[in-house]
Amino acid sequence: MAPFRRWADLPADLLCRIGDRLDLKWYASARGACTAWRCALAPPSPALLVVANDARWCPYAASLPTRRSFELTAIVSGSRCVGSSNGWLALSVVLFSGGTIFVLLNPIAAVEILLPPLIYESRWVSKVVFTPNPAKDDFAAAAICDIDRIAYVTAGARRWAVIDPVRLTNGDQLTDVVYTDKGRVYCLTKCGDVHVLRLPERRCRKPANADEAGPSEPPFSVLQPPQPAERTNNCRPLRWQHLRNFRMMRHEQAQTRDQDPTIPLRVTFCAETFIPYKKFPPESQGPHLNAPATVEPLLCEANLPFDPATVFPPPYDTVSSFTSAKNLVFCEGNLYQVWRNASCTVTLQLPTGGQRRVAENEILVLRYYPRRQPCWDVVKNLGGHSLFVGRNNAVSMYAEGVPGLRGNCVYWIGGRGRDQGMVFDMESGSSTPCRAPPVSLLPGHPHSTICWYFLSDLMSINNSYNSSCSSSSGGRKVYQTRARARADLGQDMEE
Repeated sequence: MAPFRRWADLPADLLCRIGDRLDLKWYASARGACTAWRCALAPPSPALLVVANDARWCPYAASLPTRRSFELTAIVSGSRCVGSSNGWLALSVVLFSGGTIFVLLNPIAAVEILLPPLIYESRWVSKVVFTPNPAKDDFAAAAICDIDRIAYVTAGARRWAVIDPVRLTNGDQLTDVVYTDKGRVYCLTKCGDVHVLRLPERRCRKPANADEAGPSEPPFSVLQPPQPAERTNNCRPLRWQHLRNFRMMRHEQAQTRDQDPTIPLRVTFCAETFIPYKKFPPESQGPHLNAPATVEPLLCEANLPFDPATVFPPPYDTVSSFTSAKNLVFCEGNLYQVWRNASCTVTLQLPTGGQRRVAENEILVLRYYPRRQPCWDVVKNLGGHSLFVGRNNAVSMYAEGVPGLRGNCVYWIGGRGRDQGMVFDMESGSSTPCRAPPVSLLPGHPHSTICWYFLSDLMSINNSYNSSCSSSSGGRKVYQTRARARADLGQDMEE
C-alpha cells in the first residue's frame, strides 16, 4: 500500500487554486502552516485599502503580490480612516451629538477597541499611530490633533492627554507621525523639522469603560451587520441601523450620567435616527489617567530654533519649502524623510545663484546622518528596499523576489485621481500608477483608495521571498509568523 503523502507535498498549482477561494484571514493562516505552503502562496501584503463610496463602508485589501482583492469586515457609514498598522485601522466616527470617537479596528478578525474621547474636533486629527497588536488592556496611541499639538492615550485612561504646543518655526505645522519600538513617536513638520514623543511605559490596565460596557455586547460598535437580502415582516432593512443608533445614544448618555447620575435620560426620535437631547462638554469626561510623556526636538543641541539652512544641504534647504507632502519612515534602522511636491512644477531661484526645477509629484528621499553637518542628505537608492507612505504607519521592506514589487521605489497615494496607488522609481525619477488588482465591485462603481495595508506577520528582511523558499538556512524569512520563525530557527540550529 502506497504511503500517505504529507499535506506539505500538495502540488503548488492545486494549493494556489485553494488559496484563491480563501478569505484574507484563512489565506494568511495557510501561509503560516509550513514552508512549502508559504513558498507556493504569494504574500498578501503589501495591499491597498480600498473602500466603496456608498452607505456600506466596505473595505477591500487589494494585494499587489497576489493580484487579487480580499473583502474585509463591513464598517458603519460615516467612518473615516486616520491610520493603519499591522492589520489594524484607526477610525474616526462622528456621533449623533456632533462629537467624535476613535476606534481601533482589526477588519480581519472583527475585533475593535473603543478609545477614550478626544476634546479636539475630528477634522483637526490628520493621523493616528498606535502600538502593534493592540489589546483592550494594553495599547498606546498618538495623534496629530492641531497644527502644533500631539495627543496620546494609553490603556486605562478616560481621555486623551493633549501635550503643550510643540515649539515650531513661524508658519510651520505638523504633517506626519510614525510609531517605533520602545514607545517612541517621531513627528515631522512641513518644513522638515523632527520631534520625538516619548510615551510612558506601557502596562496592562483595565479599560476605562469596562464597568459601563458589562460582560455582554459593547455599547458601541463600528462593525456593520449584514443587511437582509429582502424585506420581510420580521426583519426590516433599517432595523440594524436603529439598533446601531440606540447603541450610540446609550454610549453617549452613559458617559454623561457617569459624571452626574441625576441627569435624566432624554432623547428625541427621528424617522431613522436617535438624537440625544442634551450635549455635554467633553471636558467633563472624568479624570485622565495617562502617565506623563515628553516631546523634544531630534536636534536639541544648544536649544536653537530649527533652521533648514543648517540641517539640509543646498539646494534642498530651499526645496524643503516647496515639497508640502512629507513623511517619515525607518529603513534598516535608519531614519528617512520622503518629500513630494504635491502642487505643480516650479522653478526656484537659489540664494547661491542658479535654478532648481521641482517637477509635480517629484519625490526626494533624505537620510538622517546624526554625526554629519548638515545632518540630512538626499540618497539615490535604498539598497533594494521600498518605502510605503501615507495615512498608514510608514513601512519599509526588501522588495527583491516579492511578486509585484520593485526595489528602490517609494509607494504613495495620490496621482491625477488623488486617490490611487502610485510608485516612484528613484532611478528614473518618475511616478507611475502601481498595478493594483481590481476590487470586487460592480463596473463603474465609485471607490476610494485610503492607504497601504500590511498584515501583522510582516517581518523586516534581508533576503528575498524566493530565496527564503529555496533555502532552509541563512537570513530571515519573509511574511512569516513569529511562531513559524522560531520553529524555522530551531530547525536551522539542529541542522
